This record gives sequence, structure tokens and C-alpha cells, in this order.
Amino acid sequence: MRDEQFLPDPKPGNARGVSWGLEHRLQFIDFRLRWEGRLNRTDLTEHFGLSTPQASLDIAKYAELAPGNLSYDRSSRTYVAAEEFRPLFPRSSARRYLAELLATKTGLLEVAASFIGSAPEVDAAPSPWRAVDEHTVEAIVKAIRQKLAVTVSYQSMSSSEPTTRRLSPHALGYDGFRWHVRAYCHKRERFSDFVLARILDMDRFELSRVDPRLDAQWHTVLTLVLAPHAELSAAKKRVLELDYGMQNGEVKLPCRQAFLYYTLRRLGLHTNEPVDPVAQQITLKNRDELQPYIDAVGAGA
Repeated sequence: MRDEQFLPDPKPGNARGVSWGLEHRLQFIDFRLRWEGRLNRTDLTEHFGLSTPQASLDIAKYAELAPGNLSYDRSSRTYVAAEEFRPLFPRSSARRYLAELLATKTGLLEVAASFIGSAPEVDAAPSPWRAVDEHTVEAIVKAIRQKLAVTVSYQSMSSSEPTTRRLSPHALGYDGFRWHVRAYCHKRERFSDFVLARILDMDRFELSRVDPRLDAQWHTVLTLVLAPHAELSAAKKRVLELDYGMQNGEVKLPCRQAFLYYTLRRLGLHTNEPVDPVAQQITLKNRDELQPYIDAVGAGA
């Protein structure tokens, strides 16, 4: 798999000698040239509310930084991407492009805020949205920012009725399906995950004396080594190597220990029992090394 190739910075330390506003507009030019193959001054004036002379200056600055990336087509009065185009900014990466496509499709990003001008048709497999109360998120973020402890009414899977917990939150986490708050539970005297949607009520904010640096599972980063199932044919292994961007038959995935359970479950690797290689096509190559960490974590609160 070919890695993204970007033009080197014209000055050491990523200092291009331009203001933040100009750099943002240069990123826009770079993005449009790469993904739409062309750009004109109207694109800049409409997206940023610039004057035409300022748009011309921005394009000239981009041409100065990346002279081989564009040329002017007089017949269409449009700047077009050169055959040897190489993106100048990571903002133009394929990952960012696909992320913006998905974000605009799901409504998380307004179309006007995206650098994409003419988007291809796109859709995604539906997933039920986990309800999150606006005020709960606001209060939890406030507690994290101000280092506060908060008393909550929490509905866990292990209890038929809500229980009262005093939490000292220090981080937010997303497991691919649900948002959690990482917090010290004063009732159980340990750090754990709490699903935001299960927080029913909150009150009694007070200064917390808990040091987030003591959350060892949050600060411990493990490396998962994924590989094709050993019983698959060589052809199928090669397909998986392409799917996962593997090198030499494996790919390494950094993961906080606090996210280990969720990550393994999402990958179908949460059990060590024999599985059908057709149904479970990848394996955790270093399971023995990680097993003590796997045993130490659970599904959260």
C-alpha cells in the first residue's frame, strides 16, 4: 500500500512564513486541486468571502510554494492539477477526504464548512444513534476541564435500578458505537468507563482530589499485532493484507489498555476460542503477550 506523499515544507519546522488565515486558504487550494482536479478564483471568493484580487494572490502564493502542482488553462480560465501533482498539506490526505464525505453525509459537518465542492454519491451502513443528553455532555466536559467530582445517577447493566455514584471524570472515549466518560468511581475506588447515555441525573459538583495520572489503564498504550488467520489460503491472506494495510503479513495497531476490550470485540478477537477462519479472518498474533492486560479489563461500568 502506497503511503501518502506530501511535498516537503519550504522552511524548516513547518514554518511556511504565512498567517493562519492564508495557510487555511492554501490548504483549500491544495485540497480542491487534488480531489477535483481544478480550481478557479470563484471557488475561493465564494468559500471564504474574499475579493477577487485576494484570491489571485492566494493562488500565486500556492504556485510559489508548489510550482509543479498546477497550471492555468486559458480556454476554461481555470487552474488545473498537473499530472505530477503532489499534495502540499496533510489536510488533503485520502483519509481526510473520506472523513469529510462521511461527516457531510451524516450531518456532522455542514456542506458549506467542507472543502469538498462536488462530492461523489456516498452512503454508509446505518447504525443506531446512541442518545446523548446535551446537558450531560456539557456538564461532564465542564467537570473534566475544571477538575471536578460530580454525583450522578447511573444505570448500569449489572443493576436493575439506577445507583448513585460519585465520579471524578478526566477524559472522553468513543468505542466505535458509544461515547464513554473515563472517570474515577469513588464508590468502587477505581477508574472505569461510564456510558454517557446511562447517566440519568447529576448534581453536587465539587473539587476533585483525584490525580488522572493514576489511571494506569488509560495511560498504558499497547500494540496489537493483527495477521490473517493461519488456515486461510495464500490468496485470501493477500486480500486481507491489502484490506488492513499489512506489511510482511501483519499490521500493528496502538491501543490504550482502557479501550482494549472494545477494540477486540469490534474486531471479533475478544475470545480465544477456536473460530471458523471464514467467519473470523484475522487473528491477534501477540495474544499471549497481551493476555494479562486482556484479563485486567472488562466491559466497563
